[in-house]
Amino acid sequence: MAWPLTVRAQQSLPVIGFLSARTATDSEAVLAAFLRGLGAVGLVEGRDIKMEYRWANGTFDRLPMLAKEMVDQRVALIVAVAGDLPVRAAMSATKSIPIVFVVGTDPVKHGIVSSLNRPDGNVTGVTLYSVALEQKKLQLLRELVPAGNTSFGVLLDPKRPDLTDVKSSIENAAQSISQPVHFLFASTEVEIDSAFDEIVQAKIGGLVVISDPFFSAHRDQIIRMAARRAVPTIYDSAIQVAEGGLMSYGTSYTETYRQAGIYAARIVKGTKPADLPILLPTKFELAINLKTAKTLGLSIPPTLLARADEVIE
Repeated sequence: MAWPLTVRAQQSLPVIGFLSARTATDSEAVLAAFLRGLGAVGLVEGRDIKMEYRWANGTFDRLPMLAKEMVDQRVALIVAVAGDLPVRAAMSATKSIPIVFVVGTDPVKHGIVSSLNRPDGNVTGVTLYSVALEQKKLQLLRELVPAGNTSFGVLLDPKRPDLTDVKSSIENAAQSISQPVHFLFASTEVEIDSAFDEIVQAKIGGLVVISDPFFSAHRDQIIRMAARRAVPTIYDSAIQVAEGGLMSYGTSYTETYRQAGIYAARIVKGTKPADLPILLPTKFELAINLKTAKTLGLSIPPTLLARADEVIE
């Protein structure tokens, strides 16, 4: 007798749509952090809210369709993550349903919101500001790789909407430390392999992988190729380092998604998106894999090791 009542109760729960450019497998850690954020404000999946998940699996062209599906289901809120494109798809699909985003770019500069302190309309969220951290990644790689005129490769997805801004930022950062850089472009698995062939042919001494949903989804391939080609590589997340990458520096992904979960819960409970200022990064992580360094024949400088937040032996 209680079963129909339970079903009706679940059907009446508010629904949060989770729209990601990545894969479900790739997003396990950040999704868990998002759910912890919801729980911190008293919302538990299955008890207080329902979740509807849509994964583009790196096929960005599917995002508008997936966003429309959520709008048609009349979700209470859309969480759009893993780049600007999911956010723009959600914004195009609805002007009324609240949207919480997680992006790596400057959301004001790229027209997502008009103000950090008081975003207009139905959109708010958290920014990783990952593009602004690329200079630091260059500097850290420079500390690790022996000095000289060796060029560093910079791996970019040519399809990203802010490509020109990212390239300009990298060029300025490289010039500030007198570090030659060589841009490499990949938006398919075949192009990733070709980029590593180019690294070997051009005798590039190290690689910076720019924060990007496509590269995150294909991190296994990149880590494997970096090991095969013996290329010292720095990534944006400790997730890659735990899986065999050499080094990473960036905003804590799990903390950022936890903050997004808190914002989502507050909105479900009645707070307007415009009353929630855009959150900026508060925690940055340097991770180093000593086993990978040894395989590459690299000795980690003690000053660099002392600054690491996570060391994998």
